[in-house]
Amino acid sequence: MPTDFLGRVMVVFNRYGMSMLQGAGVSLKIALVGTLVGCLIGFAVGIVQTIPSEKGDNPLKKGALWIIRLILNAYVEFFRGTPMMAQAMFIYYGLMPLLGINSTITQAAYFILSINTGAYMAETVRGGILSIDPGQTEGAKSIGMTHVQTMIYVILPQALRNLMPQIGNNLIINIKDTCVLSIISVVELFYNVKSIVGATYAFFPAYSIAMVIYFILTFTCSRILRVIEDHMAGPDSYDLAMNDTLMGEGMTKYRPRPVETNADYRARQEQPETSEGGM
Repeated sequence: MPTDFLGRVMVVFNRYGMSMLQGAGVSLKIALVGTLVGCLIGFAVGIVQTIPSEKGDNPLKKGALWIIRLILNAYVEFFRGTPMMAQAMFIYYGLMPLLGINSTITQAAYFILSINTGAYMAETVRGGILSIDPGQTEGAKSIGMTHVQTMIYVILPQALRNLMPQIGNNLIINIKDTCVLSIISVVELFYNVKSIVGATYAFFPAYSIAMVIYFILTFTCSRILRVIEDHMAGPDSYDLAMNDTLMGEGMTKYRPRPVETNADYRARQEQPETSEGGM
């Protein structure tokens, strides 16, 4: 093996590059699935946590809602307050055998990352929902919408744009945190790199390549998510709607206004006011 650093990096990558790339693909797939399912869990938990409790509600409804919120709060606090490595060991080597659940390592990795992400997303979603003006919820209820309908059709579409940076941040964190799942022998990038180091003892070159691959994955995902955020934010400038778009065939008693372009409107606004004569 060459003595210079770049030469050793090239030798390691030429021999084991395909194995590293395959591990990177597994890491990316687990992170994408875990983030998507975790977001769905977070949205569900966030909606339940924001269900209002009113004085006139049935006592059974209040009691059931209190119990559900207690369970969800315990779930959120437990998975936010313990490291994912310990969670992976506890679930795969302890809880699943105890409950008699037969699962592959990959399925266990999806499950562990999803519920971990869901706990963080639950608090993010709850904060995003509470950040929307309460008048939006009151207006939706005034026209007969239920809490779930209000969340789906009124609140969440507005909150989603504010939540996109945090969703992207969770995806990037999950790409890096998949290395934790090597503790249960998930064959992802970090696991493959450890195996390569054990065979070659090329610590510095192998982990340098791993860092570059992780950076490429996270940087690419962050750029794609930034484009999505900009698309959801809409254009920076807009044109005024100068025509009555509600004027239709059923309004024959009104005479349509003449079409006025934005250029004509601006020109008319810039003209100096003329004083009336004959006074």
